[in-house]
Amino acid sequence: MAQNKDVEVERREKKSDPSKVGVAAIKYITYLIIFFGILWFLITYVFGRLF
Repeated sequence: MAQNKDVEVERREKKSDPSKVGVAAIKYITYLIIFFGILWFLITYVFGRLF
């Protein structure tokens, strides 16, 4: 006896893409380097000449 059954297969994939995480990390690390570079410049040259 043959039975025909309708079977739905649901596939779920993770949405976290490692390359996007790496790009975001590089971007924010670059922002931090620029921020600390500007801060170092201000402390060394601007505030250094005032005192």
